[in-house]
Amino acid sequence: MSTLFISDLHLDVQRPDITAALLRLLEGEAREAEALYILGDLFEAWVGDDDPGEPGATVAAALRSLSDSGVPVFLLRGNRDFLLGQAFAERANANLLPDPCVIDLYGEATLLMHGDLLCTGDSAYQAFRRQVRDHDWQEKFLAQPLAARQAFAAQARAASRAHQAGLADAGAMDSIADVTPDAVIETMARFGVRRLIHGHTHRPAIHALEVDGRAATRVVLGDWHAQGSILRVDRDGLALSSLPLTC
Repeated sequence: MSTLFISDLHLDVQRPDITAALLRLLEGEAREAEALYILGDLFEAWVGDDDPGEPGATVAAALRSLSDSGVPVFLLRGNRDFLLGQAFAERANANLLPDPCVIDLYGEATLLMHGDLLCTGDSAYQAFRRQVRDHDWQEKFLAQPLAARQAFAAQARAASRAHQAGLADAGAMDSIADVTPDAVIETMARFGVRRLIHGHTHRPAIHALEVDGRAATRVVLGDWHAQGSILRVDRDGLALSSLPLTC
């Protein structure tokens, strides 16, 4: 049996193929797993747990079915679904985790993150992140009518696309939108770990590095835009692979 990790599915009604691929995983391989961890950006946008729309309702039911079968489900919030709350977690029978957090993974202390905190070179994004993660900001935002929150989310997605296009035009996408190596090492050293698993950058890979003079590993989960991405970890090691989005 293995523990499964996924992230950056960006589920949206415009991409039913991604939702279908996730449902196949939840109804298939995940039923034999020890646990499932979703490390942020499960949804393309999330404006509050009171939104009754799709694909949120279907995914919550599918996660609950998996959890009820005996496979625990753990969720981190991402930069797109940072408003996921306890009400959704209860509907999904899932456990919300803080970002970052450390788990014991087959005897190895492993740091889990969405990954956006490691992109310290993107100062504009980090300022936005501090604003929208503020408790008072979230409280005021969630008090607005659902339609107003949905409009804000649409504007935020457009602004994000424009920001990324600007970075690409300036030739700075690779250096600013990716993690900062010093931030990775500092964070791993601060938590005293030799293994880090994260998503966010959409650059799936397993990196070898050195932290405090010791060999360490950073695993980056891929996004689910053109294909799925899954990390399987068991007592013998880990394997990062892709999943088809079509049957």
